[in-house]
Amino acid sequence: MSGWLAILVLWPLAMASLIAIWPKLTKPVALLALFGTGLLSVVVFNLPNGVWALGGWAMPLGIGWRLDEISRLMLLLTGVVGMLVSLYAWWDSSLARSFWVLWLGAWGAMNALYLAADVFNIYVTLELLGLSAVALVAISLKAGALQAAMRYLLVSLLGSMLFLLGVALLYGQYGQLDILALAMQMEPSFPMLFALVVMSVGLMAKTAVFPLHSWLPLAHGRAPAAVSAILSALVIKASFYLLMRLWLEVFAPIPTLALIYGVWLMGSVALLWGAWQALSSQQLKPMVAWSTVAQVGYLVIGLGLLAHPNTPTGINTPEGWQWGLLWLMMAHALAKSAMFLAAGNLQQAAGHDRISDLGEVMRVQRKTLFAFGLAGVSLAGLPVSAGFLAKWWLLELGLFHQAWWLVMVMVIASLLSAGYVFRVLNVALNKELKPLIEHAPVMIPIHAGRQWVVLILASLGVLAGLQAQWLWGA
Repeated sequence: MSGWLAILVLWPLAMASLIAIWPKLTKPVALLALFGTGLLSVVVFNLPNGVWALGGWAMPLGIGWRLDEISRLMLLLTGVVGMLVSLYAWWDSSLARSFWVLWLGAWGAMNALYLAADVFNIYVTLELLGLSAVALVAISLKAGALQAAMRYLLVSLLGSMLFLLGVALLYGQYGQLDILALAMQMEPSFPMLFALVVMSVGLMAKTAVFPLHSWLPLAHGRAPAAVSAILSALVIKASFYLLMRLWLEVFAPIPTLALIYGVWLMGSVALLWGAWQALSSQQLKPMVAWSTVAQVGYLVIGLGLLAHPNTPTGINTPEGWQWGLLWLMMAHALAKSAMFLAAGNLQQAAGHDRISDLGEVMRVQRKTLFAFGLAGVSLAGLPVSAGFLAKWWLLELGLFHQAWWLVMVMVIASLLSAGYVFRVLNVALNKELKPLIEHAPVMIPIHAGRQWVVLILASLGVLAGLQAQWLWGA
């Protein structure tokens, strides 16, 4: 059984090595890597839950792997979104060969992170993922990209150091690092509260939670479209997944009301500040990047609501409220990957991403425009989409806790989200709007496959809302 888990981690790493050794084989090997890893994710998703020791070496000397409902869903999400974004990148001739080496390395690290059963191996995989992500941001070697990558690197290293400090505190207190064992022994104390705080700050920096978000608009805005989609849809989800594990599993008895209210406040400010910045942005990719800052606010608020001591124990289980947070992560990953790839299509076709001058390009790329609109529907939480169900869950949980101000903030943020999406669509649909530059744009042809990939990702975000019962049972 554990053989499939090992293959899921090693397959993308082996393909990355092949591409590094034989650059001429990049295209066929990349195709083999993306379909192979995507298929393996589906196979692993259908495996039963369990805990395994890699190579028969028991922890703490060996590496333990654990498969449960949450890790299986994260592996499937990474597999499906990763495969589609990879397909988009396969048709993007502007990407350097090193993209595949770095991205497949990051994919293998993410799979290992979701399978890791102890916090030290999680730290190792988190570090590998962070370094790969930083290198992906710098892949164009342009001055702006290098500056963004440097800022991302510093934040990522700081986050890793704080996480490692928490790992040391856990080992000092309990003498072991296995997640399930720690969760069973955890008792409220000041050292464990301190460990939760430092690990959370480190992971929040990597997730770009307000006010630790300043690296994200630069990194996601200046990276190639495929890289931005990977970072926004998958990489920041990996660090948020760890936040979820820590708050709801390892440190479940620790979060105090002060911590929870602090998390609510951070999420609320992120929602309003990020959405306002997106609404004010004059360029498409920075607008989508600021939208990520806002949407992360929903995730953080959902985490705080679940960790609240008044949340009934019976529904704070994988079968209950917790699925809402996973659903929110999935809805955001599908919508945001589609939106970044759509922005990449438009930017590459027009040669710029000034929103006011993209009208003609958007009218020509109808599939891309339609996909951008569909992704916007899910992002704003409009009915029938996966985003609608996720936002409905958040509002329901907020009302359960009688957090009226929090509910109001989430409603206002959804209206702002609809506002910046409609602003882009209005440029395309209103032919009376004149571009700031009068001359007709010279359009660069975009491979049709890239437009289809964007449309599939956006459509999945809507179809998931119509077929929610397979996951949520609702």
